[in-house]
Amino acid sequence: MSKVKIYGITTPKVPWQEKPENLQGAPVWRYSENPIIGRNPVKGVARIFNSAVMPYEDGFIGVFRGEQTNGIPYIYLGRSQDAIHWEFDEEKIPFKDEDGNDFMPIYAYDPRLVKVEDTYYIMWCQDFYGASIGLAKTTDFKSFTRVENPFLPFNRNAVLFPRKVNGNFLMLSRPSDSGHTPFGDIFLSESPDLVYWGKHRHVMGKSSEWWESVKIGGGAAPIETSEGWLLFYHGVTGTCNGFVYSIGGAILDIDNPSIVKYRCENFLLTPEEWYEERGFVPNVAFPCATMQDDETGRIAIYYGCADTYVGLAFTQVDEVVDYIKTHSVVRESDSEIGRR
Repeated sequence: MSKVKIYGITTPKVPWQEKPENLQGAPVWRYSENPIIGRNPVKGVARIFNSAVMPYEDGFIGVFRGEQTNGIPYIYLGRSQDAIHWEFDEEKIPFKDEDGNDFMPIYAYDPRLVKVEDTYYIMWCQDFYGASIGLAKTTDFKSFTRVENPFLPFNRNAVLFPRKVNGNFLMLSRPSDSGHTPFGDIFLSESPDLVYWGKHRHVMGKSSEWWESVKIGGGAAPIETSEGWLLFYHGVTGTCNGFVYSIGGAILDIDNPSIVKYRCENFLLTPEEWYEERGFVPNVAFPCATMQDDETGRIAIYYGCADTYVGLAFTQVDEVVDYIKTHSVVRESDSEIGRR
């Protein structure tokens, strides 16, 4: 039994591999059979990466960024019995508007999947006269209804919290610009109905640490724990050969998540393996989902690798929370309420 309690959706079927004896640094380790999704996984799709999964019925379901052979990304549905081996629908997810009419985005990428109460929500980045957030809902993964865009352009990396706080939906996002943003902080927004969003609060920004010195962005949906909201996010640095994306960790206040309680100064995972370093966009480890078991404290992290593959990593809630707290550096802009 873990000392740190995990709340919310959990599953004893979370995929797992024991920690290597020689592991050094952060207590996050890769699945030895990575990548779990390779190239050309389904007809017309060259690469699947930056995708989100969760338990569903007697197995698992996921929303996947499928980079088509023509270069345009869309979202595809996938199913699995073990959360490692996946089968994908050949057709893109058929989004409708609230009147039941076809309403497909021009493009869609980097989806997240979160269940709030009895409804599943998909968030992604799309064109809304500029890069912005798309949002849709489903209760059965057969019909998918798009709702209003939460924010104006330009914005990316949106993820809902898995439950309401003080009666409101909460969403993290990363305001950006019209290009491949060379900056970015994580913000929090609230909504009573998923239509009208406000009470925007700054959560945290880039830091002086090399691995997140350019920008940061939301990753997997926050995990509710007895220590606060456990957040796996991405941090970006710049090199003479382009950006490098690593995975970081923080713990947010349970009642006021714009307040950062702990923020790990070290990365939890950075590109080191061939499938992270070599691909369509080299040197990317981009977290998009977790699954966890409250009894054992096991957490599986799904992350995109080099914009080409899907990787799987593991940690244990007691160990990763302790590591984040032990190596925490919280700055003034992290610990304040985020309102100016």
